Amino acid sequence: QVQLVESGGGLVQPGGSLRLSCSASGNIFSISAMGFHRQAPGKERELVADVIRNGITKFGEFVRGRFTISRDNAKNTVILQMDDLEPEDTAVYYCNAEVALVGDAQSFYDYWGPGTQVTVSS
Repeated sequence: QVQLVESGGGLVQPGGSLRLSCSASGNIFSISAMGFHRQAPGKERELVADVIRNGITKFGEFVRGRFTISRDNAKNTVILQMDDLEPEDTAVYYCNAEVALVGDAQSFYDYWGPGTQVTVSS
């Protein structure tokens, strides 16, 4: 019903930058929160950043001002700009969206993208 597709992952040196994007498509009436989580090997999945429809953002504590997130409601897309990357940021990054479907506008469902690998290494 809803598909999320991430792009922009890859290999970057410490101190470098990457830009992740995510587009949602399908039977979408509206999207509440949209953003990214990440999961490193042997660790639990954690919030990186998300943004709700009115523009309010939330970040994981480890971000410390290094990342920004923006959203285009008309295009159902979200962009995560990651600067000053550290080796500890190495993980699979997953796009996540809380979606109300056409014909079921009162309920929100969680959808996840397949993930994109981010590797920070010299």
